[in-house]
Amino acid sequence: MDATTRPRVSVVKYLNTAPLIWGMLKGSQQGKYNLDFTTPAKCADDLRRRDAAIGIIPSIEYQRIDGLRVLPRCSIASKGIVKSVLLLSKVPAERIKTVALDNSSRTSAALVQVLLRKFYSRAIVAAPANPDPGKMLQNADAALLIGDPALTFDANGLCVYDLAAEWKKFTGLPFVFAIWAGYEDATLSRLCADFEASKDYGMEHLEDIAREYAPRLGLSQEAVKVYLKENIDYSLDEENRKGLDLFYRLAHEIGITSGAKEIAFA
Repeated sequence: MDATTRPRVSVVKYLNTAPLIWGMLKGSQQGKYNLDFTTPAKCADDLRRRDAAIGIIPSIEYQRIDGLRVLPRCSIASKGIVKSVLLLSKVPAERIKTVALDNSSRTSAALVQVLLRKFYSRAIVAAPANPDPGKMLQNADAALLIGDPALTFDANGLCVYDLAAEWKKFTGLPFVFAIWAGYEDATLSRLCADFEASKDYGMEHLEDIAREYAPRLGLSQEAVKVYLKENIDYSLDEENRKGLDLFYRLAHEIGITSGAKEIAFA
């Protein structure tokens, strides 16, 4: 396929996305898509502007972008401890008043507000900031840190809250951070098989992914493999969908979104 006619796919640059696109990088889907690696927020913006045919978007953005369809059976979720989405705080959660939100994040930024307002009953003031924990904590009680930097951050005496674990503690459900989505058209359903096959290929090659990513992150291969296998869940099963539906409802209740529409699948 000519490079100019390949569908453009907006991809989060973090480790946790690697298994989803491994088939497109190394397997039988290689060469079929133009992959653009960026932040979660820009993935959503690319899809909104139709600069990408499909994007791995922050799950909250499904509520903000009209006309999307979600690719079934794939997500970036966690059924317990996620390790890579953290709230760092100088005080216990019960005393947080101000939060600096990583401006590359949208779902996790919404999740922080849901957790603190709904479950900790905190009337917080939240503001976006560049993802620099030191500077963020100069101006706020707590700071949101996501992605690969969270995996390697030295908390150094701060209170650390794993947001997927917090969500599970209060709701008993998994949390879905990101989903594949695109606009409904004749090609979207046809592409679903490629994305599922790419994920399956990635899950079969976690050793290879760990070998490639461990040196980049300064982590052991075993730590990378455990993270991808145990901390991240790549399904969009019924339990994950229930967690996502509840998140949408609570986000709407506190005014983060204007509605809580049901998921429409490709």
